[in-house]
Amino acid sequence: MRAFSAFLKTMRPKQWIKNGVIFAALVFDEKVLQWPYLWRTLVGFVLFCLISGVVYTINDVVDLEKDREHPKKRRRPLAAGDISPRLALSLAMGVMTLAIALGVWLDPVFALILGGYLLLQIAYSLHLKHVVLLDVMAIATGFVLRVGAGIPLVDAERFSPWLFICMTLLALFLGLGKRRGELVQLGGEAANHRASLEDYNLVLLDHLLSIVTASMILAYALYTFSAPNLPADYWMMLTIPFVIYGAFRYLYLIHVRGTTLAPDEVVLTDRPLQVDFVLWGLAAVLILYLGK
Repeated sequence: MRAFSAFLKTMRPKQWIKNGVIFAALVFDEKVLQWPYLWRTLVGFVLFCLISGVVYTINDVVDLEKDREHPKKRRRPLAAGDISPRLALSLAMGVMTLAIALGVWLDPVFALILGGYLLLQIAYSLHLKHVVLLDVMAIATGFVLRVGAGIPLVDAERFSPWLFICMTLLALFLGLGKRRGELVQLGGEAANHRASLEDYNLVLLDHLLSIVTASMILAYALYTFSAPNLPADYWMMLTIPFVIYGAFRYLYLIHVRGTTLAPDEVVLTDRPLQVDFVLWGLAAVLILYLGK
């Protein structure tokens, strides 16, 4: 029982919230109220969570020795010795087999995307996370694949390509924010924990964050009045301030409050960001479903 609990913790359920972007196609293609599409997307979300857990397990096995020297990661089950690497990998392979099999049953195209996501994340764990710039681009690609996986599950008809651009930029924002937090938290020891951090510095990361932030806000603004599935009266533009506030709030937290948490972790702890996210979601759904 202790080993199972340790394995579940290794799969990092708190991080599974990222897989929620798979619902984008369901929401923005206006099919939330259609049960056949809703349950397919729910199943797809669960399968992505299982595959994400497998990837986190593989990553922790690969980084076992480095994690033991990390001030925070040394408390992870594998680094702390709560579960053996062999047992963790065996359980992960079982979960992976089950998830892929269910993915094929659910939808072959979805299964193909799920498999591609798994291969990308394995490549990231083994090599790409150590390559400057390619590491954050791999993170962004993973988010885009999650969004794309939802499309075949709902037979999307009006899903705007602008959302892919917005998601790519948001994922780059998250990835760069994560690298910045690691660099600040680890200081001079950063390169010993992640090779790519040797090639980053705060000046570069702050410049890249500025570029991505501006591009993300602009792309979302263009989406709100150019996507074909939105109300013709441009009411969706009213959601732009929520996106601007969310980006500005995170930049405030890292530059003024000195937070070193990754953006996705900040959302789980910062109440203003949580309120902003909820208000954006409510406004977008109301405009989509009641604005026509």
